[in-house]
Amino acid sequence: MMDPTLAEMGNHLSDAMKILESGKFLFHFFSDSGQDVVSILQLVQNLMHGDDDKQGQRMQYVAEQGHMALLGHSLAAYISVLERERLRKLTTRILSDTTLWLCRLFRYENGSAYYHEGDCEGLVKVCRLVINTQYEDYATEGFTMLSSKHPVIYQSAACRPGLGQHLCSQLGLPLSCLCIVPCNTMFGSLHQMDVALLDKLIRDDRESGKVPLLLIANAGTPGAGHTDKLSRLKELCVQYNMWLHVEGVNLATLALGQVSSAVTAATKCDSMTLTPGPWLGLPAVPAVTLYRHEDPALSLAAGLTSSQPVEKLRALPLWLSLQYLGHDGIVQRIKHASQLSQQLLEHLKTLASIKTSVGELVFIHLAVCLLELHHVPTNKSFIIECRDAFLTNDGVDVVELEDEGTCVRFNPLMTAAALGTQENDVAALVEKLGEMIPVLSCTLRFRQDFKDEVLQQASLSYIEDLSWPGLGGVRYEPRTTDLDEDKRQHSVEKINSDLLKKLMELDTDLYFSGGPEFCEEKNGIFIGMATEDLDVAELVETIVSIGRDIEESGKLFENMTEIVRRGIQEAELQLQKANEEKLMEEGVFRQIPLVGSVLNWLSPVQASVKGRTFNLAEGIDVFYRGS
Repeated sequence: MMDPTLAEMGNHLSDAMKILESGKFLFHFFSDSGQDVVSILQLVQNLMHGDDDKQGQRMQYVAEQGHMALLGHSLAAYISVLERERLRKLTTRILSDTTLWLCRLFRYENGSAYYHEGDCEGLVKVCRLVINTQYEDYATEGFTMLSSKHPVIYQSAACRPGLGQHLCSQLGLPLSCLCIVPCNTMFGSLHQMDVALLDKLIRDDRESGKVPLLLIANAGTPGAGHTDKLSRLKELCVQYNMWLHVEGVNLATLALGQVSSAVTAATKCDSMTLTPGPWLGLPAVPAVTLYRHEDPALSLAAGLTSSQPVEKLRALPLWLSLQYLGHDGIVQRIKHASQLSQQLLEHLKTLASIKTSVGELVFIHLAVCLLELHHVPTNKSFIIECRDAFLTNDGVDVVELEDEGTCVRFNPLMTAAALGTQENDVAALVEKLGEMIPVLSCTLRFRQDFKDEVLQQASLSYIEDLSWPGLGGVRYEPRTTDLDEDKRQHSVEKINSDLLKKLMELDTDLYFSGGPEFCEEKNGIFIGMATEDLDVAELVETIVSIGRDIEESGKLFENMTEIVRRGIQEAELQLQKANEEKLMEEGVFRQIPLVGSVLNWLSPVQASVKGRTFNLAEGIDVFYRGS
């Protein structure tokens, strides 16, 4: 019979998940009297979601197996308070079961397992194990052992960015201990490690007194899912007494019935890192590093094993989830991701201007599929525009590949299980691509035409900005040359600001903008994507015409302002002159308030009214004299 405490814990977890998924927001502040469980969970839910629901963002899909993984974390906290001997027996059973299942599932015979949170943590511990193995007195002498014979860690140029630097930082090694091995440049795949060059690098390091320590290879590169020549690399490692570590998304395919020989070779490596969480849609489960080593003492010294029972509870969420899924469930999820990639690839064959860049395993059990527009291998903005157009199909992102350029990546093995991606999602993605490709193609075709037309106009300057995904940018340049620099800049800013407003008011499908947020060029007008019916020459002529009208109306306003200013000055001078004439005609006594009133009453003065007018448009002054 189930422990009542465990049953109650399971009910609490179920209630918690319902509250967090309900979408009802409540916020409570910390209080002296405390709060009930429901209120606290609602607070957590509010902090988790924020305004995401208003933005329509797609959350990770948490299936039943995901609930089992989450339950594992709660159970781990409960199990940790058990009596020590019972805790030791239980954790040993959990760890041994999980390790055995993973080794059999991924064809890694006689292996041990280290469970860790970060993807790199297992590799760091493996490096410590290899250092302890290669340098016998390292445990007592420490880093002084490394000063005379520097260790060297080799990694492919296609490995995760920053991986080698992270290893050196965690191990306390200088970056000179890291050797980046280029991919093939003349023979073989452009995404696979150059084995011949690696052989030469190892021989050179040995001759210079260095110690080749470890090689990191890929079974599915992070960018495009390509697999290194693992069999040949293993031969080199045996020849030079090096440790071979393999990582990559294609390792998941080891669980399938039919596996390519290129990936099967990974089962002979010294260690491999698996990430079953994203592969199977299991939230918050640890990554696993499987390894083979005969000395338990060195494994303990490296941190790959622990005598603390609580440390072994890291495997509990995975232990529960694997039992829930079973062998068939695990295989089905990996095969489903493969089928999604295959479905996408089949549809892409029907679309023009699309190139696919995929790993060797694509037609059997692919992990990664990349799309690239033929015309824009280096223009990232077009790819991002395409990606943003179907952001509702989560699992699509943008990557940079050295040879292919900027690509849109669909990686279902890392995303499909968590997001619940189905065949209809792929169909929607293909449909959106079919809509976007003609627009992108037209825009690319018209970009040079647009540039040529702009350069022919003396009043326009062309703005080159590769981060803009549309036709391009222009700036209207006033024809006035007699202004100083500050006034000219003000005039350019004012005209182009008004021009942009006028263009945005036009009845057209074109999109007009002030440009990218971090554009170096100021006061520009950027035109967005174009369709087939666009007349580029007419568009440019429209921009010039509207800009000229704005410039001329601005000049008229400036002329009117200057005329008014001069008129006021002239009027002030005439008033001053009139006052002086009045003083001369009437005398000084008439200007004294009391005396002047008496004199004006006794002897009134007959004076004519003088004035001045001016024409605002022509600037012609007209004098008149009234009576």
